[in-house]
Amino acid sequence: MFLYITLGSNNLAAAKQFYDAVMPTLGLGLRAEEPDEVGYGAPAPDRIQFWVTKPYNGLPASTANGSMPALVALTRAAVDAFYAAGLAAGGSDEGAPGLRPYGANFYACYLRDPDGNKISAVCEVPA
Repeated sequence: MFLYITLGSNNLAAAKQFYDAVMPTLGLGLRAEEPDEVGYGAPAPDRIQFWVTKPYNGLPASTANGSMPALVALTRAAVDAFYAAGLAAGGSDEGAPGLRPYGANFYACYLRDPDGNKISAVCEVPA
């Protein structure tokens, strides 16, 4: 459904440090780095689907209340690793890993990145 997702950042160095830590826990890596943006995704030739960027219009980035990308984790252990890596890399807790009421096997965690963007990792594979 989505071609890609972009999150705004006011401190791209801190955001990169955070995403460099969490993305490998989901099998994703840094695929592009420019002065104003970084892009993450599965190995080439897959498309880069997750971008963190300074806003194009030059105004400060802001978080959107109610917006949250949820990334696929293949295992519950990957969700746990995503959460631990995110906290260690400057993220803040928005919900520790665990089962949620959104499905019988909806195992998720929730973090805020250093800019305050909310992000989730979710595994729906039975334990």
